Parts: sequence; structure tokens; C-alpha cells
Amino acid sequence: MKKKILIIGGGFAGCAAAEILSKNSNYEILLIEQGGHLGAGVRTLFHGGHPYTFGPRHFLTKKEWIYEYLNSIVPMRRCKEHEFLTFIEQDKQFYNYPIHIDDIENMPENKIIKDELLKDTHKIEFDKISNLEDYWINSVGNTLYEKFIKTYSHKMWNITDNRLIDDFSWSPKGVDLKTGPKNAWDNAISGYPIALDGYNKYFDFATKNINVLLNTKIETFDIQNKLIVINNEKIKFDIIVNTISPDILFNYCYGELKYMGRDILKIVLPVEFALPANVYFAYYAGEESYTRVTEYKKFSNFKSNSTLITIEIPSSNGRHYPMPFKSEYAKADKYFEMLPPDVYTIGRAGSYRYSIDIDDCIEQAHFLKQQIN
Repeated sequence: MKKKILIIGGGFAGCAAAEILSKNSNYEILLIEQGGHLGAGVRTLFHGGHPYTFGPRHFLTKKEWIYEYLNSIVPMRRCKEHEFLTFIEQDKQFYNYPIHIDDIENMPENKIIKDELLKDTHKIEFDKISNLEDYWINSVGNTLYEKFIKTYSHKMWNITDNRLIDDFSWSPKGVDLKTGPKNAWDNAISGYPIALDGYNKYFDFATKNINVLLNTKIETFDIQNKLIVINNEKIKFDIIVNTISPDILFNYCYGELKYMGRDILKIVLPVEFALPANVYFAYYAGEESYTRVTEYKKFSNFKSNSTLITIEIPSSNGRHYPMPFKSEYAKADKYFEMLPPDVYTIGRAGSYRYSIDIDDCIEQAHFLKQQIN
């Protein structure tokens, strides 16, 4: 008899799990997605004819096999030229990011910055640092922290004190200033699908051999018994793979996990390109309400006399980014401890880790196959 598997959520993690597990003919798989399409924020949509996703969804990995796995299903192109910029309002200037040694000479406080970098404080043992503020000050000094990190992190996470952020493993490493090439991902593979509809083919391919229910809300979760209720019907499974926030599975019994949301403003401009040639998006580190501007043509290679940019504004709209607080991780761990055998949880929301990205979802899905088998 086939094992009945439920996959909760049809984002990248759910689709990756479906693709990997569906290769086993002994599984009968049902994927349930509350929304109207697969792929969640990674799905390519169109505005004014321009392809875009909910925030830039370029593919990053340090593992060649993960890139080749995705490339075998969705042909990819490598983006070796990718550069970041950050606008520093008080300097009226864009600088490279990660913070680059070559930019320091052009900063008004360059002598102060150089003195701070010469101090031994930035050579502290980083495993002894407990919060984001101390991490960056001891990495690059107070002046660069104030310019690039302080206010950006305040608005990114809707906080007024960066010492509240006690997990910073996701943060771009500031221990050493960047030298050499300006491209941001010289130590990783950066890529994007060649097709104008981005990763959409992957979601269709991944679910072609399973049952999918879109626009379907799970009314009741009985995770201990691996049972759900939809449309007033009870359905029991042998295995559950979850990709949504774990607090939902247990009716928030330990409290609701905290997330940051996003408002995305889409603007078509009457120019072929808005950003410099190798710049895909720019950050804004000051008092502006927004954190990032993205030009999607740089990812998709879409040809047009106009260009689409989006402006990202942190908000309470949606549960997109798990908060990097150890107190929230501890709460999530309580939910994970409640999971019975044969119930697994993966993906950014399912793992409750901001650092989980597309490559991690693929790797988690492959590991999941080993666990189940």
C-alpha cells in the first residue's frame, strides 16, 4: 500500500519536496496551498508586461550540485557581474556594499574611519559577541556602522535598538572590509532563470505527478494524529511535510511567532534602464521608509524601452521574514518539539530562519528524502 504524504504549502520548499519525493512510486502525495498559485513569492508575475517577483529572487549557492540540479529543470544563467550599492543620505553618495575599502577615501570622515579600523577592538573574538550592534562596531568601527548598518537594521526589523538582534549569522560578514572586485558574490554562485517567467516551470514540473489543491484552507490541524480537516472532511496521512509557520500547526499554543512583512510598490519608468549596468538593486541606509529598490530587467534580461522597479517598505503586511531573535527561536523550538514522528518542517517559514533561501529549500528537500526512506 502506498504511503500517503501531505505537503502543506506550495512555495519553493513545498514544490522542492514534491519534486524529490514524487520520484518514489510508493508515495501518494497531496500538496495543499492556500493561495491561488504555486511558488509563493518566488513565482514570476507581470506588471505592464514586465516580469517580476515579490522581492529579488536571484539564486545563490556555494554548492555546485544544487545549482546543477535546478539548472537541469530550469535553465539558468550565471550573474557574475552582480554589484550592490547603498545610498548614504548624509554623504549624498552611493557606495559599494559589502563595504569596500576603496570607498573609504571618498567618505567625509575617512581619517576617523581609518583610525577606527587601526584599533584592536575590531579584532575581538567574534564568537564572544552577542548582538548585531557589537558585531558590526567591532568589525568596521562605529562610523561605518552608523552609516551603513544602524538605521537600515532599525527599519528592516522595526526596532530601535540593534542589540535586540542576537542572531546575526545571516548578516553580510563585516569582519573584514571587502577588497578587490566590486561584485557582491565572488565567493558564491549567483544565477537566475533564462526564461522570462523565471522559476515558474519548476513549480509545474515539481508537481506534475502529485495532487495539488490551490485556494484551499486547512480548517483544522491534528498534527499528533497526522490528520487535517478541509471542506469539513477529515483526511489522515502517514507523513506530513510542513512549509508554513509552525505556530499555525498548533493553534499558537505557545504564542504567535514574530515576522516582518513587506509592502512592494511597482513603478514602470520611461527609460530603458534606471540603475547602472551591473547594479541589480540598491539599498537605502537612512531615514527613508524603504530599504531597497530593485530593477527586474537586470535579472530577467527582459527587452523593453521602459523598465520596472520596485520599492520595498518594511511593514506588518504578511509574515515574510522570521525575526532574528533567540527568544523567537526558542518559541519556535517549542513547536518543533511537539512534532511527532513522520512530521517534518522545512523552508524559511517552516524552519523559522530568515537565512533559508532557495538553495537551502532544495537541500532540505533532498535531506528529507533520506530521512523518510
